[in-house]
Amino acid sequence: MTRETTRRTQTVEFVRASSRRGRSRARSWLPSLFTLGNMLCGFAAILVAFRGQYALACVLIGASVILDIADGAVARMVGAVSPFGLQFDSLADLVSFGLAPSLLTFALFSAGRDGFDPLGWIACFVWVACAAIRLARFNTTVDPTADKRFFVGLPSPGAAGVVMASVFAFSDVLEGRDRLWVLLVVLVPGLLMISTIRWRSFRSLVSPKSRRPYGLVTAAVLVAVGLATVPVLTFCVVAYGYLLSPLLVPVVSPLGRLVPTRVKDLLS
Repeated sequence: MTRETTRRTQTVEFVRASSRRGRSRARSWLPSLFTLGNMLCGFAAILVAFRGQYALACVLIGASVILDIADGAVARMVGAVSPFGLQFDSLADLVSFGLAPSLLTFALFSAGRDGFDPLGWIACFVWVACAAIRLARFNTTVDPTADKRFFVGLPSPGAAGVVMASVFAFSDVLEGRDRLWVLLVVLVPGLLMISTIRWRSFRSLVSPKSRRPYGLVTAAVLVAVGLATVPVLTFCVVAYGYLLSPLLVPVVSPLGRLVPTRVKDLLS
């Protein structure tokens, strides 16, 4: 065994549920309950979308995002990271962030239209295919030594967030009309999921081990206040801001480093 292989083996340890006993085995199934809740919310979002309840479908997909983040955190907390959990999580994500956003958009796109519309079918299938490819690529290229702060390709929850924000903001305008805009909402995030562009990881942004906890707390408070006062605008800023973050971060980061320097100069 090479030194590199040894280092990787020591970095991540997968634990099989069959190797646990009693209370320990019960704890190992706890993350899967969050994953199951993720899948349930995605499935429910599909059902209500075809009943025309687009806002409720978006809320359910948003709940899937929260449960998706929670299941990984719980798995690491109880030491129950397993191959089964990894595969189950990906299957749930395909339902919640692959099928649900695609079918929500298709329901909105086809509202009031009669007959077969191949353009809508193809665009929504492209989303599902890209989500499946992204999840399969993530599962087969897990590198314990890789930088955990970043995802390669737009993560499927982030892509789903763009769809949710667009539906919240423009569903009354987009329903059955403006087909080009609806297609762009699907195609652009969908293709970015299989790109090689790096996006910041959700988990690293909310990690309590972050080197900048005060900034994260401030951002969380601002988002919470924004969602309570101007939810649609806040949702759009967060979703589209994350979508454009690979372009915005290189521009904003130097400015962020200049602010403390200016403050120190004023105080000196």
